[in-house]
Amino acid sequence: MDNTQTTGPVRIGLIVGSTRPGRRGAAVAGWVAEVAARHDAVRAGTAVVEVLDLAEQALPLLDEPVPAMFGDYRNPHTRRWSAAIAACDAFVFVTPEYNHSVPAALKNAVDYLFVEWNGKPAGVLSYGVQGGTRAGEHLRQILAEVRAVVVPAVAALTVFTDFDFSGSDPGDPTAPGRIAPAAGRAADVSAMLTEIVIRAREPRSGDPVAVAGSPERVR
Repeated sequence: MDNTQTTGPVRIGLIVGSTRPGRRGAAVAGWVAEVAARHDAVRAGTAVVEVLDLAEQALPLLDEPVPAMFGDYRNPHTRRWSAAIAACDAFVFVTPEYNHSVPAALKNAVDYLFVEWNGKPAGVLSYGVQGGTRAGEHLRQILAEVRAVVVPAVAALTVFTDFDFSGSDPGDPTAPGRIAPAAGRAADVSAMLTEIVIRAREPRSGDPVAVAGSPERVR
């Protein structure tokens, strides 16, 4: 049995889950970082937030010959990603909704690793035409499979109520708009961060993964 507990500041990785040009994800993550900076735990120095932008990670489609459960990483980009995630105690995922689900780049990034996600609390902030809620639900299922602990608190931004497109060409589908969250959105994020910090302070425990004969060998 492996038991660990965060003793220093809780390091929260703020993962930007979209990589497409003109994405709104970077602006949303920037707003989340601003909300986090006002959170009591961050102001007290007991939590820190670091942005992890998948566009900067530039991970190719999963190209590891050995399943992630074994931790036998062969490629430098995988080892860099592993180190970045292993250094975090918790996560906030910022994801848009693409066709009722998460972006392929985000699913790919999660699939690269396994033990680095295990037992760590995670929050999900989705955005989209209807708040990206279906992507959020799907992401929670994905994170459960890599044994992350998804907190109950949710946050969602809707394109038509939480972004300002004044001054943009209404016929331009690439106009990113300006993030302008409605009342209560910041409180939703703050509540999520509170749950994440509390969970990260609790001892983590879990049985070692038995890989011999694992279905993960079938790929």
